[in-house]
Amino acid sequence: MKPMTLKSLALSAACLGAIGAASAQDAIVHAGHLLAVPGEGYLTEQTILIKDGRITSVKPGYKVEVRGIPVIDLKNAYVVPGLIDSHVHITSENGPGERLKAFTDSSVDTAFDGAAFAKKTLEAGFTTVQDVGGENDAVFGLRDAIARGAVAGPRMRAAGRPISITGGHGDINGYSSPVLKLFTGTNICNGADDCRRAVRQQVKEGADVIKITATGGVLSNTAAGLEQQFTNDELVAIVEAAHSMGRQVTAHAHGKAGIEAALRAGIDSIEHGTYLDDESIALFKEHNATLVPTVIAGVTVTGWTNEPWLPEASRKKAAIIGPLMLDMLRRAHAGGVNVAFGTDTGVSQHGLNAKEFALMVEAGFTPEEAIRAATVSAAKHLEMDADIGTIETGKYADIVAMTADPLKKVTELESVDFVMQGGKVYKALE
Repeated sequence: MKPMTLKSLALSAACLGAIGAASAQDAIVHAGHLLAVPGEGYLTEQTILIKDGRITSVKPGYKVEVRGIPVIDLKNAYVVPGLIDSHVHITSENGPGERLKAFTDSSVDTAFDGAAFAKKTLEAGFTTVQDVGGENDAVFGLRDAIARGAVAGPRMRAAGRPISITGGHGDINGYSSPVLKLFTGTNICNGADDCRRAVRQQVKEGADVIKITATGGVLSNTAAGLEQQFTNDELVAIVEAAHSMGRQVTAHAHGKAGIEAALRAGIDSIEHGTYLDDESIALFKEHNATLVPTVIAGVTVTGWTNEPWLPEASRKKAAIIGPLMLDMLRRAHAGGVNVAFGTDTGVSQHGLNAKEFALMVEAGFTPEEAIRAATVSAAKHLEMDADIGTIETGKYADIVAMTADPLKKVTELESVDFVMQGGKVYKALE
């Protein structure tokens, strides 16, 4: 849907004044079609009351019960909960020159890049994200700045540096030997005890969730394959250490053996899951694990197979992996795997996260199932379902709206017209 001028949905003058400072936390929203709990269908002609950034009630009919509180007119709109992306890299974006930034950019530079990407993400309707790989100081600093209101962006749950083995996906690869020695970090581990140490160090430095690279990956500049990299003992040690400190573990995993070893070790979720099969699907269900599919990342890297700026090892892996990911999601959906929406944005461009929805529909999801994956399911996956994921009493007022029905055409979500997060309007109807 192209950007539209929507005078019929204009806000009151009082509300516009509040929006100018992005500070309105009390409001009344009139919603013509409200998908309060995706999966349960629309409610019509509803009033949402908001106080101090949270929803105090959702009632049928258009009511104005508090004088002096601005009324936001979404009577002609389709209203959904704020969207959630469970897999982003908010401080980077792949392309020519990105590898050079390891030498030229400080953590401050990286955090400022992240602030710009965070704003794009929020204005695209994603009010919460999980960042699963980035430089600790930059990612955690940006997360905390957003939380205290210093920077506009989606609320974040963040992993920081992914835990990897020496030479694995997540380590620094493809540079000269003297350079490689400069980049060895505390996130690299070998052996069960060392992997416990790496988990504890990430928790100490601020990780909300632990991200590991259970298999090889496409964008690591090494011809190390796409299969299991951690040993079974290392995987068990990571899960035990993380769970004992109250942290979930999510695993980047492409190859079948790596996926299944991670699931048997008790991993909470799998990112990508490219080579999963019926046996893998059974393990997902047995262990109550979640899949974060990131199909748009596969589509994106498929388009890079002839790009000279991408290292040769990565181009070869991209040509293999990219075309497989849509069928992977089709198999997972048909098999009843729990799916949380995620994109791997940072591989693809920030602000285009919603393009994943059309790919999910192509893989067999209904539009409402896809939206549920980006709201109800993702909120539970991020352990934030008490606060986000639906438009219900007690939850944050995270609200997205558009003028056409996304249940009829899911691509409407690619250009939303209204964004509210925690009662603050960041994208107003015009």
